[in-house]
Amino acid sequence: MFFPTYAYLPLLDFLANNLWVVMAALLVFIMTIAVGLLEVGELGERNDVALIKTIMITCVAIFVMAIIGFNTAFAPTIGGIIGNPLYLPGLVLGGFSSSAQGLLIGTWWSMAASYFNTGLSTGSYFLFEAAFAAVTFALVSVVMLRKVKLEAVLIFSAIYFIIIWNMPAAWIWNPTGWLYVMGMRDFAGGLVVHAAAGAAGLAIVLQIWREERKRGLRQSPQVPIKASKGWLALAILLLWMGWFGFNPGSVLAFNSSALVVVLTTFLAASSSFISIMFFRYMITKTKPSIVYGVNGILMGLIIITPLAGFVSPASAIILGLIGGPLFLLAERYISRAKWFTDPVGLFPGHLVGGIFGVLMIAFFAQHSFAAAAGSASLPNGLLFGGGAAALGQLGIEAFGIAVVLVFVFCISSIFIWLVSKVLGGITSDEYYKGAITKSRR
Repeated sequence: MFFPTYAYLPLLDFLANNLWVVMAALLVFIMTIAVGLLEVGELGERNDVALIKTIMITCVAIFVMAIIGFNTAFAPTIGGIIGNPLYLPGLVLGGFSSSAQGLLIGTWWSMAASYFNTGLSTGSYFLFEAAFAAVTFALVSVVMLRKVKLEAVLIFSAIYFIIIWNMPAAWIWNPTGWLYVMGMRDFAGGLVVHAAAGAAGLAIVLQIWREERKRGLRQSPQVPIKASKGWLALAILLLWMGWFGFNPGSVLAFNSSALVVVLTTFLAASSSFISIMFFRYMITKTKPSIVYGVNGILMGLIIITPLAGFVSPASAIILGLIGGPLFLLAERYISRAKWFTDPVGLFPGHLVGGIFGVLMIAFFAQHSFAAAAGSASLPNGLLFGGGAAALGQLGIEAFGIAVVLVFVFCISSIFIWLVSKVLGGITSDEYYKGAITKSRR
């Protein structure tokens, strides 16, 4: 037998799992470019820089994650804090070696029987996680469009894929990470992806505001929404399709749990769309725009992401219905801030929705679903008789949220400030030529 290290896993299961995860990775890669289309759809068709930016992010993510980022997130951790960057197969996924672990034979260490037991090779798992890193920074970058120099986006993205995205991933998704060992769970990235993207974005808009004040602006020029319905419809279609890889792929195996996650993901998105359109109509008494429909779908997808493998389809519907009013409430209060602009909804959607979804693990999780998705230690939620164990889980999730958000905000603030020093500012002179005159009137 050519696959001696797969004795714990039938060969057909090994092949099916790897094929499934590679397909899921390709779907997640689509999401990064789809974020660029979403920016074009909301901010106008002239924003072709959004597409250049997201293509650049995709390429930098693959490049940097292959060299070192994959190891700093997913190699066995040093003290539970960061993955060993020199762990075999080493830098550049084993370099020129044909015997690097998990490339031609074997599995990535955390996919072996003693951990997740899905038999994924280094290549398939790398592609999946590199795609996650790429789309996370694409979300961060929505607050950069128009205002920030493209070279600043490029430099910061490289740093992001080495340490900023990677350390929370190492803490929560790596089975030797300190928060994972403590018992924190985040199925597909409500915190690691969405809420952490919001924290990094907050650090960036703070640096933008510092530079805007130096330019003499009394408030941050608001990037206007110029909705293009066709581009918005295409963007949400591709994002929704991509989420088919994002959530179900996070089972890391092709099994019945992955199919349940398909259902919970699609039900939450559909329910949130219905919810936001209803409540928006009740508030304005007018037909809601496609912008709200798109944000409703996204909010449902964001909320379900951290617990898609832990809940029933019925719970997904309830969570989706909550998503509509939650987005409208968050947008109402966040839009009052005049020192930053967030036209694509990073903060009311990804930051608020991500935090909410992670906290809901302690309320809606059901042990049978969680065990099938690979989290057998997760107790039933408070709504399903979890009692003291569920309260303990709530405390762990809340603690993890606080730690990750503070860390990501602080380290992002440091690095974006350093990038600003290197480039003489991250903001674009061209964008602010007209903005200064308008603000001083």
